[in-house]
Amino acid sequence: MMSMTLTLHDTLARDKRAFEPGDRKRVTLYVCGPTVYNYAHVGNARPVVAFDVLYRLLRRLYGKDAVVYARNFTDVDDKINLKATEEGVEIGVITDRYIAAYHADMDALLALRPNLEPRATEHMGDIITMISGLLAKGAAYEAEGHVLFDTQNYDAYGQLSGRNLDDMIAGARVEVAPYKRHGADFVLWKPSKPSEPVWDSPFGPGRPGWHIECSAMVEATLGSPIDIHGGGHDLIFPHHENEIAQSVCAKAGPGHEHPVYARYWMHNGFLTMDAEKMSKSLGNVLLVHDLVQQVPGEAIRWALLSGHYRAPLDWTAKLLEQSVKALDRLYGVLQRAKAVNMDILEDDEVLAPLMDDLNTPLAFSRLFAYADDLDRSIRNGTEDGPEHKGKLMTLAGVMGFLQADPDAWFKGGADEDLSAQVEVLLQTRKAARANKDFAAADRIRDELNALNVVVMDCPQGATWRFRDTAND
Repeated sequence: MMSMTLTLHDTLARDKRAFEPGDRKRVTLYVCGPTVYNYAHVGNARPVVAFDVLYRLLRRLYGKDAVVYARNFTDVDDKINLKATEEGVEIGVITDRYIAAYHADMDALLALRPNLEPRATEHMGDIITMISGLLAKGAAYEAEGHVLFDTQNYDAYGQLSGRNLDDMIAGARVEVAPYKRHGADFVLWKPSKPSEPVWDSPFGPGRPGWHIECSAMVEATLGSPIDIHGGGHDLIFPHHENEIAQSVCAKAGPGHEHPVYARYWMHNGFLTMDAEKMSKSLGNVLLVHDLVQQVPGEAIRWALLSGHYRAPLDWTAKLLEQSVKALDRLYGVLQRAKAVNMDILEDDEVLAPLMDDLNTPLAFSRLFAYADDLDRSIRNGTEDGPEHKGKLMTLAGVMGFLQADPDAWFKGGADEDLSAQVEVLLQTRKAARANKDFAAADRIRDELNALNVVVMDCPQGATWRFRDTAND
């Protein structure tokens, strides 16, 4: 098999490192998931598809059964509470609705579902137990109905983000409250407001803070240390910084040797809309739920992976249009290569771009190169077609592309009646051309145009697809 080494950029090390899991028979990956109070926007989808490529790659390297991937749902949050109050329903009605929508939208982007999808509300006992342990170890304290983590008792605080406490407080989302011993101390448990959901605990009725939820769910579902912890760049501070602090201290307590919580930390870059940050006030929030009604989810996936996952990505209509055309090109080759068998690769050298910190832009260029080689072998009648097709499909499979039937891709989900109508017109046109009745052939093409169908003539015969109107 392969002699190459997978390297990943570790945020904590600030460099790429060779990946070596703690146990090659149980490789663990945890990615922070959504807060489920609304539909996911396209920026929320970026970590989903980026870490989906990593998940697929790890499964290829270590075996499907050896990789355990957990991605949580935050289903306790102020925004969820507000929406539930506005609708006069329990929070579970809101969270169930948007978890179902999230699944449907991410399925449309061809993202594999994680092995585990813990919800905070399902792990309240684990959360309370972890907070109790932090209090017992002196890493947390109670004040005015709250339980807070004491950042002064964890000397490595700030290591992940690389900033000192004063800088972090000045530039981040931290709540300054009179009951805090230090401005950077963060809430582990807080009293619930009237009408908000409440849970009983040894430190009073209330609900957890955001950060402790992930720590408890990681410990309950995967057990620490985990191999890889991922999320968006915006989670480095305060969320992941706080997660490390509380998880480490829950294991060892302040002043003790720090155990490793995650062996590798990975973060994807920001996504902007036409060079502007997405915001409701600007009216440029693009929901995946709406977008998948306009273009194939595979094209959205392509656009999200067109830049390196760690780099910023600017989302534009042109980017999406180019993504559709790129997939048209590749599926066109596969359509022409339907009769070509595919070699099963024993050596995964084609995965080299992904082995280098998920270099998807380079992987895209390799896909085109393999497709061009395959197309050339078809035209020239050479015997190396199966090899080129094997390379193309192996790399595409790990990236989550080209898994659809090429004909289905071009027909864009047409119903049976419309497909049958188009096929009859194509056969009639073929007969007209054979009889050199070009006027009749042209009339049929006009009928196809009226159906928004594009006909593509090639040596193997005519194929068709719907005209892309998303950017008309």
